[in-house]
Amino acid sequence: MSGGSFCITCGADPPLSSDRLCEECLRKRTTLSKMPETIQQKRCAKCEAFEIRGGWSSMDAHSVADLRIRESLTLEERAKDVRVSFSVQEIDQRTNRLHVDVSGSVEGYEFQDSHAPLLQTSNAVCTPCTRKDGDYFEATVQLRSAGRKLDEDELSRLRSTLDDLLTSMEPNPMFFISKEGPVQGGWDLQLGSKSLARNWGRRLTKSFGGSVKESSTVVGVNDGVEVTRLTLSYRKPAYSVGDVVRLRKALWIVDSWQKEGPILRRLDRFERTGATWRDMESSSVVCSFSDQCVVQILNRDTSGAEFMDPGDYKVSTVALPYDDDGSSEELRIGFIDGEWLALPVSGKGE
Repeated sequence: MSGGSFCITCGADPPLSSDRLCEECLRKRTTLSKMPETIQQKRCAKCEAFEIRGGWSSMDAHSVADLRIRESLTLEERAKDVRVSFSVQEIDQRTNRLHVDVSGSVEGYEFQDSHAPLLQTSNAVCTPCTRKDGDYFEATVQLRSAGRKLDEDELSRLRSTLDDLLTSMEPNPMFFISKEGPVQGGWDLQLGSKSLARNWGRRLTKSFGGSVKESSTVVGVNDGVEVTRLTLSYRKPAYSVGDVVRLRKALWIVDSWQKEGPILRRLDRFERTGATWRDMESSSVVCSFSDQCVVQILNRDTSGAEFMDPGDYKVSTVALPYDDDGSSEELRIGFIDGEWLALPVSGKGE
């Protein structure tokens, strides 16, 4: 036996582990996993979000238990093929017993452990709830219109895009509204996030045209860094897609939006052009899209069509639009300068 391998603890013959221990001695000296007897966590008493690595997140009981096990479980560094399963036993609203089973191999030998720590939850108030209660906000968004007051329908459509945006974005506890309400000529909102305000501004201009202006105000200093608040002013044009406007003595239909201004289509012939917001300051709406009507064609020839006047229900005649295909059974018409005019298909505002 001289010179042969043996267990350094009990002198047993091979097989031996990498640190020269037999299986029995390896098992006595090796612990596959360790967990504390008690795990502490914080939960917001207002919104029930859990504190996660310095932040706050809403999670169900199973998910938060899984996270706490991953945070608290310590494995033997040589462990391989580790498998963890667990169940949650609710004791009361603030205490759960976690039953954790761990299996894996060390030096080719299978090991199994079981743990039953208490998961205790203490009440706290998360940062977002603290800020909401304190009327905290990072940005003010001002909804206005160029040269006129926004009506209730316009305000409703503008405001609804914020709800749509919040639904489409990843949840963020700072995406909240501190305060909102009517002001002279429009609507103001205080938001908990500057990024939310900027994202909404981009969506507003994409959907309704107009322009956004930003300004910042220093409200304090935190750890030597200036704390600022953003004011974002959105100005909606006095016209919408599908409206007929008069610009430079000609009639145009607002067809779509681009960053610099609207795309316009000529009412009486095929012509498409871009206009700047400054150009449009001299324009006026002569027939809004909501005031236009879709009527059935009663009779038609190559140049005109008969329809029933929606005002007095008498048969009237109107010249066909330049893009009429000769087969359409209806027309979109607008009452402009004292008479009905047929509008080209491109001006439907779709």
